[in-house]
Amino acid sequence: MTALPPDAVLRRVTETLPAVDVLLVSTPRHFWPFVAADDNFVVPQALVYLAAHLRQNGVRVQILDCMPLKMGWRTLAQKVRELRPKVVALGENHALYAHEAFKCFRMVKEIDPTIWTVAGGAHMSHMAHEGLLDPCLDVVVHGEGELTFTELCQSILGTSAADTTGRPDLSNIQGISYREVDDNGEGPPKAKVHNTRSRALIRDLDELPLPAYDLLPMELYGTSKYLFSPGGATIQHSRGCTLSCSFCAWWTMMAKRTDNEDGSVTLQPRWRTFGVERHLEEVELLAKRYNKKCMMYVDESWNINPDFNLRYSEEILRRKLDVKWFGFMRADAMLRDHKTGILGKMVEAGMAHICIGVERAEDTDLSNWNKHRYSTSQTREVFRILKDDYPSVFRQGTFIVGIKDESKESIWQVAQLAKDLDLDYPAFHPVTPVPGTAVYEEAKRDAHFEVQDFKSFDWMTPVMRSRYMTRDEIAWEIYEMNKSLISAKWLARGLTDKTAYRRYMYTWFTKIAAKQAVDLLSQRVNPLKSRDYMNLVKPTWYDG
Repeated sequence: MTALPPDAVLRRVTETLPAVDVLLVSTPRHFWPFVAADDNFVVPQALVYLAAHLRQNGVRVQILDCMPLKMGWRTLAQKVRELRPKVVALGENHALYAHEAFKCFRMVKEIDPTIWTVAGGAHMSHMAHEGLLDPCLDVVVHGEGELTFTELCQSILGTSAADTTGRPDLSNIQGISYREVDDNGEGPPKAKVHNTRSRALIRDLDELPLPAYDLLPMELYGTSKYLFSPGGATIQHSRGCTLSCSFCAWWTMMAKRTDNEDGSVTLQPRWRTFGVERHLEEVELLAKRYNKKCMMYVDESWNINPDFNLRYSEEILRRKLDVKWFGFMRADAMLRDHKTGILGKMVEAGMAHICIGVERAEDTDLSNWNKHRYSTSQTREVFRILKDDYPSVFRQGTFIVGIKDESKESIWQVAQLAKDLDLDYPAFHPVTPVPGTAVYEEAKRDAHFEVQDFKSFDWMTPVMRSRYMTRDEIAWEIYEMNKSLISAKWLARGLTDKTAYRRYMYTWFTKIAAKQAVDLLSQRVNPLKSRDYMNLVKPTWYDG
């Protein structure tokens, strides 16, 4: 497909969108400075799945993803006025961008107070009660959204019975929270949040329609020459996780939800996958229709099921699909698949880039976080196998530092582990307790937070001190850890690698490292002088 510049695509979108019933929005937002603006543009998987299910059930729906369109707040407001939706919805998984979500909802209510505002995603789901006390938000959808959101929209649009006030009766829609106004005639009306029964997970994911990629400006995604090249696009073959790590909120979105008598909800981890045939329909759609040849899998754990791993790889090869792919992998499952030969088949079928959550140097830290069946010995073995047997694969690992007992000694044990693993890209992140995690509840209970504004929860800015280190000291050690692992020899190895994907990734990293160095020199990002270490970048078109 012929790529158009963002301004041309924006004109096309703003001139051709019809009036709709439901408008799904991904708002304008600031972006991380260590990634170029265009590298931030990834396909919003939740929105294309929700849109497809709504459309399948007769609801007129459109998506406005503001970032790739470079659509600012004034233009977004103009489109809401023109489209006249009855429902505006967005999902927000990241605490970091919750304030952007509420900025959107307030804007919508100022344009037309009768428009229903609906929120979803991990952050909004776990902060439903607090969020719904703000009159700009009407409903929160919990967990897996397709069935719940479609039923909600059908009710709002008048296909279900309304109560005596003329408003739809939401009490029987499973999986939502909504605000009711209690006016008993004594004093001012009071807002009350009502939670409905939890909704069961979809049993057969293959029943879902293919995502509505046609509602997005697909030519504007995956345009980076080097990052996830060529032509990256997010995709998922599974939902959920088999673990319940106490620092992670992702697994909770697709967890089994059980209602308790006291009104609380118990979450249990669940993992489900699409069938290979159904999933490869989507791969072929992205590759052949939209020319996306690098699949950026957003599954929490890509390689849980060995049967899927093998059949997927065999089908990619049989169909001669010229694709590369990235996935978040379980170390124990990679060792299992290496022993049976499946891992080699995955590499042959295009597995070019893996990321493993290494997290810590000590197994006791992993156990304390409910990351069971994991050990540093497994991680060491996996990365040794990849380096020796599959050198074409780009090896990435993530590490969490700044935990409550962190000391300078323990933080450098993590750095030493990263060095021993000889990774292509080690990523060090300060522990960031987000709503919905046990770590968040512990931090609130023990008053560990030094920063409580969610706008700083960017996974690069420490928001807590440890028992032995201030958050400034933690930030500085992260900077020093990164600096210690970058060397001319390390860069030269990657930049001259015979595998194009690995060379491109090293080229991308070199560009980003140079950009960060310039930022440090200009003191725009300086952990010695700044309390907000990332300083997210405001796009020039943000307000326009």
